[in-house]
Amino acid sequence: MRKLLLGWITLVVVALLNGCETLGYSSEPDASFIEPMVERRDTLTATGYAVIDVQPSDIPAQRRLLAIRAAKLDAYRGLTEQVYGQYLDSTTTVADMMVRSDSFRARVEGVVYGANLVQIEPRGADTYEVTMSLDKSIVNDLRVLYLEKAVMAAGS
Repeated sequence: MRKLLLGWITLVVVALLNGCETLGYSSEPDASFIEPMVERRDTLTATGYAVIDVQPSDIPAQRRLLAIRAAKLDAYRGLTEQVYGQYLDSTTTVADMMVRSDSFRARVEGVVYGANLVQIEPRGADTYEVTMSLDKSIVNDLRVLYLEKAVMAAGS
């Protein structure tokens, strides 16, 4: 009788452990994880701005070119933010039940390729505006590459 009871307990424990295994829990990112992030639009667009007068040159033409370059980089940052999101770090210091300091820091990191330059346009007398676009198929490729990199990093 004791062997029969021990056999039943063993069978129940094995069934419970196998049942947990079939639930499909995994520490690796799944394709379904990224589905809600995929944009419904055909392209992503981002606009960057830069002021001409603050560019580090004494030559006006070179300052304009540097402003265009800075505005283009700002637009790339906007695309990267839309594809990968943004890292936010905040710190709040409270003393005597009063907020003494509150700081935020944002960081964007990622790889963007295949972006199209839509327009470069002066805004007023001292600013350039650059608009860039990124096709949805490239966005999906970038996100898949990002997930593969994350899985490889988690595995090592």
